[in-house]
Parts: sequence; C-alpha cells; structure tokens
Amino acid sequence: MSASRTELPRWQFELTWSLFEYHLERLEPEDFLWEPVAHCWTMRRDPDGAWVPDWADTEPDPVPVPTLAWVSWHIGWWWSVTLDHAQGRPPRDRADIVWPGEGAPTIEWLRGLRTQWLKVLDDLTDQDLDATAPFPWPDDPRHTVAHMVAWVNAELMKNASEIGQLRLLRAAASVQKVTRWTADSRASNPSRS
Repeated sequence: MSASRTELPRWQFELTWSLFEYHLERLEPEDFLWEPVAHCWTMRRDPDGAWVPDWADTEPDPVPVPTLAWVSWHIGWWWSVTLDHAQGRPPRDRADIVWPGEGAPTIEWLRGLRTQWLKVLDDLTDQDLDATAPFPWPDDPRHTVAHMVAWVNAELMKNASEIGQLRLLRAAASVQKVTRWTADSRASNPSRS
C-alpha cells in the first residue's frame, strides 16, 4: 500500500515528533536557561517580568549559541506564525509570541502547537498541497503548501536535535563535575579511596 501525498508528510512529522518527545519527556526546568558558553542567546525577563528573547535583526558573527529556552521560544515563534498562515489568520509579530517559561509550561505549549499542526495536516487535500505557500515564502508560486509542510518537518527536526544536544551537554557537564570532584578529592586525600 502506498502512502497518499497527505499521509506521507504526516508520517514524517510524527516520526520527527517522536524523536523530539524523547527529549521533551526528560527535560528539567534547570535545562532551559543553562548557558553552555558565555556567548549565547537566551530568554531574559524585561522590566515588567515578561520573557524576551535575545535578538538581532542582522545575524551576528559568530552566531551566539542558543540556550534550550531560546530554541524552545524559536520553535514556538515560527510554528505559531506558520499556523496563523495555514489557518488564514493574520500572522503575529515575533514580539507577540510569548514564551511560557522554564519546564512544564513550555513543554505543554509545544505539545499544544503539535495538536494544532496535526489538525492542519489532517485537513489538507492534494489540492491544498498544490496551492502557493503563504509562508515562509509569501506568495512565491515556486513554493507550495507541500513545501511549507516539508519545511515545518525539517525545521522541527533541526530544532529538536538542538534541544537534545543541549540537554545531553548539560547532563554530561553535570556528570563531569561530579566525576572530576570525586577524582580530585581522592587524589588529595588517598585514605578515602
């Protein structure tokens, strides 16, 4: 049995999501704002207490390493705007996309975006896939809704791998500190070995 044109991108999305969910299930609130290096982009509180992403209209060189918080906001931003376009709503501005904060609120937000996206995918027909994409290539007849769907899958896979890598790096850094401390303490006090 061959998959239809609408079934294949949904299958690909579900595969990507399952890989992402592996990391979402294991995230701790402390993972979100962990800064792996000094030169990084993260989410910061403004004077009113709202979360605001580090941002530059022209990408800096070198590009800052994003924190898990920033990547999760980034997913929420591009996906929310894509959903606006796909559902015929006026697209929100980047500044209108609110990051919910560390831990469960952001994980639930991302899962909610997944639910909305599945509804979009379930409603697509072959004719819809052939229509001109409204985003991220506005009204460019060379790019169809099928391209937009493929872009969402690719962008999510890229961002999911970034989140996974950041989660694993933080865990490894924690283990390395414990291991280093244990080795250092044994070296300085051999009677405890």
